[in-house]
Amino acid sequence: MQRNFHYYATYCAAFLAGYSHPESLRIAYSAALVDFCSVTFLKELKAPTEAASTQLQMEMMEIPADRHGRQEITKIWAAFHFLPYDLYAEVKGGRRYKEKYRLICNTDSDLLVETVKLAKDESLEAAGIALHVLADTFAHRYFAGTPSLVINNTNYHFYEDVPTENGVVSKRVNFRHNPGKQDEPDKLLYTNTIYQMDENSIMNLGHGRAGHLPDYSYATYRYLPAWAGYEEYVKDNPKEFYQAFCQMVYALKYLHGVNPDFMKGAYDTDAVEPYREEIDAFMRVRDVDSDLGWKVLGERLSGEEIPDFRMDLHTGEYREADKKEDTVLGQFFAATIRQKRMVAQRIAESGNRIVSHRKKKGVKRNSSESEKGAGV
Repeated sequence: MQRNFHYYATYCAAFLAGYSHPESLRIAYSAALVDFCSVTFLKELKAPTEAASTQLQMEMMEIPADRHGRQEITKIWAAFHFLPYDLYAEVKGGRRYKEKYRLICNTDSDLLVETVKLAKDESLEAAGIALHVLADTFAHRYFAGTPSLVINNTNYHFYEDVPTENGVVSKRVNFRHNPGKQDEPDKLLYTNTIYQMDENSIMNLGHGRAGHLPDYSYATYRYLPAWAGYEEYVKDNPKEFYQAFCQMVYALKYLHGVNPDFMKGAYDTDAVEPYREEIDAFMRVRDVDSDLGWKVLGERLSGEEIPDFRMDLHTGEYREADKKEDTVLGQFFAATIRQKRMVAQRIAESGNRIVSHRKKKGVKRNSSESEKGAGV
């Protein structure tokens, strides 16, 4: 998801779930901050670096290209951006392949339920973090938060379904490798990471090989993931992002005490239905900033101005506070640490060595019905 979705759409979901304007802003701020809370940011604040929920490119370049380095990368990206779907998936192949396959992200997992319930009766910041993780399961499904060529690579067969006067036409996407260039949807030209044959190259993390395209709400694209036997998979982001928003409202009603429980596969479509056509319309605009439609909707819902996201909004409060744990950022850092530890523990308990040198025994928490269904 783009920052505008994490910030403005989360605000809309929180307000529809019954939170006040100030509370919705705090939840939205934390949901957006997940993409910016790096070790660099934490060191500037003299905050615990374990609270990192993302990594800057320069930070990842400095991480050793060894097993320990990959573990540190995976702990962050699997916990916050590519939540694993089935840690016990039945899949053919060697241990290394199986461990990475089991980290493929998808919606409605047992780990998502645990993520949302982990935020219950905690801070507003914890709610925002859970909503970021939830939203990303829709945008990042079919990719994994660990470096892997065989899991995350894309190839020449990558098409976008583009609306034209003659109906929807599938057009081949053109990728380039210049981070200084902005994506150009009108030309189907997007920036991605450089192809690296090394299975564990950082270039093969998440959806880097597909660039930012999976995060755009307007995109409907099709490609051939290697882990699926090169069968074509289709991602309909306008439809799926709408589902994400409905689940966000449902999750926030649970966290706010309106709903008694949070269950997989449940979506609050009733609360969102009055705005369905409007949401669908602005999410289909072929523009990298189309998510700004959420800001317009949010301000109409609450009748209040939603200020632009500012990463440094609460840094002064944190620096000056005697009890930093009571500040907005203090609560945010505590919640990111809880989330990261929980996901790492679940991965380790499954016997997966990607986040731990030691194999830990645990209770089997999830199992797939088929080899194909395990990862998607």
